[in-house]
Amino acid sequence: MSSTLAKIAEIEAKMARTQKNKATAHHLGLFKARLAKLRQELITPKGGGAGGPGEGFDSPGLLPNAEGEEPAKEAESSGLRTR
Repeated sequence: MSSTLAKIAEIEAKMARTQKNKATAHHLGLFKARLAKLRQELITPKGGGAGGPGEGFDSPGLLPNAEGEEPAKEAESSGLRTR
């Protein structure tokens, strides 16, 4: 974490030394983006996060029913008529 704080201090010092004008606006914007990323890194913990069972993005509409039947198609279940 101290290395992150050091990086933040270094970028802030570079921003203070950089003259503000049209030619350096992009450069300063890149510094601001890096600062935002580093500050966000300080706020949110870096969880190694091995996702346990039950975590995922299985859509309930694509899973088979409890009786083992095939899931209904979206157009049929929503009442829309197709040609």
